[in-house]
Parts: sequence; structure tokens; C-alpha cells
Amino acid sequence: MNNTALYLATVLIWGTTWIAIEYQLGVVAPAVSVFYRYVIAAVLLFAWCRARGRSLAFGPTAHLRFMLLGLALFSLNYLLTYNAQQSITSALAAILFSTMLWLNMLNARLLFGVRSGPRVLAGSLVGIAGIIVLFYPEVRYLSWSDATFFGAMLALLGAFISSLGNMVSQDAQRAGLPVVPSNAWGMAYGALITGSIAWLRGETFAFDLSTGYVVSLVYLAVCGSILAFGAYLTLLGRIGAHRAGYAMVMFPVVAVVISIAFEGLAVSASLVVGVALVMLGNVFVLETRRRKPAGALNRAAAGRPATGP
Repeated sequence: MNNTALYLATVLIWGTTWIAIEYQLGVVAPAVSVFYRYVIAAVLLFAWCRARGRSLAFGPTAHLRFMLLGLALFSLNYLLTYNAQQSITSALAAILFSTMLWLNMLNARLLFGVRSGPRVLAGSLVGIAGIIVLFYPEVRYLSWSDATFFGAMLALLGAFISSLGNMVSQDAQRAGLPVVPSNAWGMAYGALITGSIAWLRGETFAFDLSTGYVVSLVYLAVCGSILAFGAYLTLLGRIGAHRAGYAMVMFPVVAVVISIAFEGLAVSASLVVGVALVMLGNVFVLETRRRKPAGALNRAAAGRPATGP
């Protein structure tokens, strides 16, 4: 699958998962729902690997990477985000989580020496400005109480840990570990960690047999986890975290568009300007120059991120 298809799949799927998450809230504790989600995803990925003859045998060093991947990308970030949204609005959470784009740039620079070119930097500034404009009507009267501040810090910490998970995946791909088996093990470890945390916190492992809960759980496991993470992490390995991370800025726009179409969200000036800025930033970050030096082409062919846009 080419990079454009991977990017569109990531943005469109993650842009719709918020609807499914709405059906997850209520009867089952959030941590337990995340546990169920990744148990299902891991089992399906292991079965797919077996059916396709993909090896699932890896050494201790690989499993250490898988554990870190599970901890950062399939466990702690979800627990922090769910808990953050107990104290802050989803709009503020979207703004704070979009900072993962900058965190990816910073971590890629510190850990891999990958520099973000001026187009990527400019595009990220424009894109995140668009997210702020987009959600400004919902957060302009926000009261910064202690609970709100605490929730905001949790959201930022969740974004930071997600970025570290991106770095772990990028490092694993550089070490030659395949994306799908890595995700299978990572999701299994993530489910184990999340389930253990839920058990230690005394959460009840209840299950909601309603159609809404079951269908949304399957959608989140198959589309939101297996397909979207597979697409995103593959893209991350090809073009680098500093560019692939722009998907985090794009998917709230998809959620807003869906809300306009199906929930009657009113179209306002801030919404139009915000979406326009996000799309403009997308052009800056992802547009490929017509001419590339041979070294960059060789890196792209090898599946390694270039050092610029």
C-alpha cells in the first residue's frame, strides 16, 4: 500500500473511532474496555500471522521492544487520556493531544538525530493553530480549576507517552522487526499491562452485551487498532515520526466533519477557518518535492525516514 493510502486510512479510521468510544462508556470501566479491545486485537493479529505463515518467534531484545511498545502505545496513553477526559472537555483534549506532532519532532531529533525541515515546522505551526481555532468556541470560557489543570497535564503526559511509543516502533522497524507481528506482541503486552492495572485498582471485569457496546468494541479492535495502527506505524517507518505524526492533527477534523453530517453541528467561521488552516498545514508537512537527492531516494526505498520533508 502506498503512503497516501496509509495516511488516508489512518486519518479516516481514527477520525471515526470517537463515535465508537461513545458506546464504550457507561457499564464497563474504561480500563477494562481497553483491555478487552487489545485482547481481541492481539488474538486476531496472532491468528492472521499464523494463517499467513509469519513467524512470531523473536529473541529477548525484540520482546523488550514489544513490551515498551505495549506499555507506551497500547496501554498507558489510553489510561491517561481516558482519565484526563474525566476532568477536561474532548475539545481541549484534542488540542492537547495534537501537540504529539511537536513531541514526535523533538523525540526524533533527540533519539535519532532526525531534523525537521522548515516546511514541516511551518506546517506543524499552521496545523496546530488550526486545531486551536477549530475548538476555540468550546474552550474560550474554560475555567482553569485544579481539576482542569490536572486533566490537562494527564492529556499532555498521554501525548508524550504516545510519542515515545512512536519512537519505539520506529526503532523496532530500523532493527528489522516486521510491523504486524510487532503489533501483535505489542498489543498482547498492552492488554496484559492494562488488565493488570485494572485488577490492581479493583475494577470489575464486567461486560456489556448490548449491540452498541459489542459492535463498537469490535470496530475499535479491528479498525481502530489493527488497521489504523498497522497503517500509521508502517507510514511512520517510511516517512518518519515528524511527518506521519500530522495524522494526529488531521483526525479531529474528520470527527468534526462527521459531526456536521450526522449530528447537526452548526458550521461557524471558526470551524471553516480552523479546517482550512489544518488542511494548509497538511500540504506543508506532507507535500513531496519534485526533485530529491539520490541519498533521500535511497533512504525512502530502504524504508528509512529522511532527515527533512
